[in-house]
Amino acid sequence: MINLATPNVMSTSKPIARCPWARGEQYIDYHDTEWGVPVHDDRLLFEYLLLEGAQAGLSWETVLKKREAYRLAFDNFEPEIVARYGAAKKRALLANEGIVRNRLKIDSAPINAAAFLNVQTEHGSFDAYLWRFVDGRPLQNVRRSLKDVPARTIESDALSKDLKRRGFKFVGTTICYAFMQAVGMVNDHLTNCFRSRAVKRLGAR
Repeated sequence: MINLATPNVMSTSKPIARCPWARGEQYIDYHDTEWGVPVHDDRLLFEYLLLEGAQAGLSWETVLKKREAYRLAFDNFEPEIVARYGAAKKRALLANEGIVRNRLKIDSAPINAAAFLNVQTEHGSFDAYLWRFVDGRPLQNVRRSLKDVPARTIESDALSKDLKRRGFKFVGTTICYAFMQAVGMVNDHLTNCFRSRAVKRLGAR
């Protein structure tokens, strides 16, 4: 794993170009292996949806560091289980130091899980529902610098509005756009990033 913060001054090879936010081993690994890769697995989509909601007001790095604790605390993000969370489980989550202990965010988890299951029933899968917002294929954006990357788009506005209509919580348009970036509905790797072309090829399949 290459750490851009401590380059090897003895090496004559050109350092790998990444999106500027990818700093530190955990962030680099996430950037290089997950961010922007199209996701079509419902369980993983639910995981990302809840984690993006947990991130609200915080940094994504904070949530990444707590991700394994979240998987343990939230039964590996199985929506059928999370939808059944009652008062006792919520109290246990509020006492869990491994996760973000925000009452509103914890209370939203079973609500979102139940809404997620309703979408699956209506559309056959959450994947089938979700990808309609980009006509089934990732949007291949041309971003040359971080200032070119928006916080929201027409697509994230539409997704946010529809999720809210269905009863989901913590799904504002900014959260939805971060979710769309994470699950590969949009390719926002900068044009000089080595992952830009690789992710684009994945979206073309």
